[in-house]
Amino acid sequence: MLPELKLQPLRYVLAIVDQGGFHAAAKQLHRSQPALSMAVRDLEARLGQALFEKGNGKALLTPFGQWCEPRFRELVAHHDRLCQAALALASQQRGRVDIAAVPSVASRLMPSLLASFVRDHPGIEISLQDNHSEGVNQMVLKGEVELGITSLWLPDEALHFTPLLGDEVGVVCRDDHPLARHESLHWQALAGYPLIRNGTSRLLEGSPAAELLGRSTLYISNMISLTAMLEAGIGITTLPRLAFQEEHQRLRFIPLAEPRLERRIGLLRRSRQSLSPAAEAMQAHLMAQLAPREGA
Repeated sequence: MLPELKLQPLRYVLAIVDQGGFHAAAKQLHRSQPALSMAVRDLEARLGQALFEKGNGKALLTPFGQWCEPRFRELVAHHDRLCQAALALASQQRGRVDIAAVPSVASRLMPSLLASFVRDHPGIEISLQDNHSEGVNQMVLKGEVELGITSLWLPDEALHFTPLLGDEVGVVCRDDHPLARHESLHWQALAGYPLIRNGTSRLLEGSPAAELLGRSTLYISNMISLTAMLEAGIGITTLPRLAFQEEHQRLRFIPLAEPRLERRIGLLRRSRQSLSPAAEAMQAHLMAQLAPREGA
C-alpha cells in the first residue's frame, strides 16, 4: 500500500532546505523546532528512508532527500495552483460561461449587459451564440450552453424558465405605407393589407388577430430577407419591438394596441442541474439588470 503523504510535512522539509536548518525554518514557520523534527521523522518513517543526514548538526539532504526535494516542490506547487484555481472559480473570479440568445436579444441587449458583466468579472471568459428560440432551447437541453435567453413557447419539464422582460408586439411597415401614420393600431386595421408571416407570428395565435394568419400567403423566417421584403413594399408584418431593426430608416414600428400582445423573454437553464460558478454570476447579473421590479 502506498504511503499517504500530507502536504504540511513536505512544506516543512522545503522550508528547512530553503532556510538552511531546522531552527531557522521553525522560526520562519512559527512552529517549535521539536514539532518540526517530529513531523520530518514521521515523514521519513512513511517513506522508509531518511531525508536528512544525521549527526553532523547541519540540514544536509541525503541522496534520497535530494531526489525527493524537487518532486516535493512540484507536488506542493501543483496543489497550490489547484487550490488557487478552484478558489478563483468558486469566487467567480475565473471560469467560462456559454450563453445562447435569440438574435434580437443578442444584438440589442447583450452588448451593454456583457460590458457591465466584464467590468465586474474580468477573469471570466464568455461565449455568446445566437439562434432562433427553438435552437436556443435545444442548445440548453443538450448542454452546449448553460444559459439561454429566449422565449419558451411550450413548457418543458427538463428546462427551467425565469421570465425577465416583456417585449411588445407591433406592426412593421414601410414609412410611406398608409398604416405608418398611426401611433397605434387595432388588428382589424391590418386586414386589408398583405401580411408577411415570420417566426414570431405565432404570438398572434389564440388572439382575435389570429384570423390574419389564415389570410397570409407569404412566410419568411430570415430577418434579412424579411426586412428586404418590407422595404420593397411587398407587405407588412408583426414583430416584437426588440426584433425590429431600428437602423432601417425606411421602416416604421407601430404598437399593436388591440389585442395587446407581448413576447416573454426569459432565462433558460436545465432543470435539476447546478450551474457553474461563472454561469451563476452571469445569471445573477442578468436577473439584476433585466428582471421586472416589483410595482413596475
